[in-house]
Amino acid sequence: MVTAVLPLYLVLGLGLSPLQFGFLDGLFNGATALVRLLGGRLADRGSGRHRTVAGAGYLLSALSRLGLLMAGGAAGGIAAALAADRLGKGVRTAPRDAMITLSAPPETLGRAFGVHRAMDTTGALLGPLVAFVVLWATADAYDAVFVVSFATGLLGVVVLGLFVPADPSAPPPRAASTRPVPSALPAAGPNAAPGPTGTAARSTADPAFRRVVAAAALLGTATVGDSFLYLLLQRGLDLSAALFPLLPLGAAACYLLLAVPAGRIADRAGRRIPFLLGHGALLAAYLTLLAPSSLPTAVLVLVLLGVFYAATDGVLMALAAPALPAAGRASGLAVLQTGQALARLVGAAGFGAAWTWWGPRPALVAATLALATALTAAWRILPGRKARR
Repeated sequence: MVTAVLPLYLVLGLGLSPLQFGFLDGLFNGATALVRLLGGRLADRGSGRHRTVAGAGYLLSALSRLGLLMAGGAAGGIAAALAADRLGKGVRTAPRDAMITLSAPPETLGRAFGVHRAMDTTGALLGPLVAFVVLWATADAYDAVFVVSFATGLLGVVVLGLFVPADPSAPPPRAASTRPVPSALPAAGPNAAPGPTGTAARSTADPAFRRVVAAAALLGTATVGDSFLYLLLQRGLDLSAALFPLLPLGAAACYLLLAVPAGRIADRAGRRIPFLLGHGALLAAYLTLLAPSSLPTAVLVLVLLGVFYAATDGVLMALAAPALPAAGRASGLAVLQTGQALARLVGAAGFGAAWTWWGPRPALVAATLALATALTAAWRILPGRKARR
C-alpha cells in the first residue's frame, strides 16, 4: 500500500525534486542494507531464531507506518520512518529466505521461492487496490493509507507468530550420487564447518559464490527503482493522482502468474540463464519507455517488469542457497542480499541525480546503456554449470 502511493506523496504531494526522491528511494531500498548481515547472524545463532528475528523485522516495518503518519511533511521524519521500514526489511529478509531453503529439498528451491514470491506478490497486488479505495473514499488522505497499512502489517506479525514453525526442518542429507542440484554453485557438503561464523565465512569465501554476489551487485547498480519507472509512466500518460496507485498492479499481476513457472523452469534448466534473461526483460522495459508514450507501451512496460521479478528475485536465492551450509545459510544469504541492496541504493541515487541534472529521457538513456553493459559483464561473471563439478 505504502509503496504504491509513496512516490506520488513525496514528489507531487510534498514537492520533492527527483534528486531528493532518488536519495530517499535509495534509502527506502538499500541504505540500511548492512542490517541484513546482523539479521542473518542473529538467526544463525540458535535453532528457532529464524522466526523470532523475522517477526521482529516485520513488526518494525509495521510500526514505521505510524512514523510516516506522525512525520507530516517533515523530510527528517519521513527519512526516519523509511529508515525504520528498511531496518525491518533488512532484519527479516535473510532469516525468512533461510527458512524457505531449510523447508524444501535443494532441487525444488526455484519452485519454493516461486510459491513464496507469488504469495508475497498477492499482497503487492491487493495493496495498491486498497490504497486506491482508501484514497478515493477519503479524498486523497494519505494518512488513512498509512493507518490501514499499519493495521494490516500488525495482523501479519500475529499470523507469523501463531502459524509459522519456529524451527523448520532441513531435508535429510542426500548421497553424493543423487540427482545434481540445478544451480551454478556446488551444494554444501555435510562436513561444512559448524557454527554460524565458520559456515558463513566458508561459504562466502567460495569463488563461485563470490562471483554470484559480484554479478548481482553489478546488475543492481544499473537497475532503476520501480518508483522511477512508475513516475515516468505517470508523466508520459498524464495520469491523475487517484489512478497512480494502480500502476503497480500490472507488474504485480504478471509477477504473480509467472513466479512459480519461472521457478520450475529454473529448477529444470539451471538458474543462471533465467536470472540473466530476467534482466534482459528489464532492459526491454527501459527501451520501451524511450518510445512514445501510449497505453499499449505502458502495459508492455508493466508486463516486462513483472517478468523481470519473476525470473530474478527468488531465482537468485535459489541459485546461491545450495552452496551455503544450513547452520550459516541466513548469514550467507544476507551477504548476497546486502551487496545487491547497496548496489541498488547507488543506482537509485544515480538515476535521481541524472534526472535532476539532465532530464528524464537522457537519464533513462544512460540507465539503458549501463544495464546493457552490466548484463554483458554478468553473463561472463556468473559461473556456469561446470562450476558444480
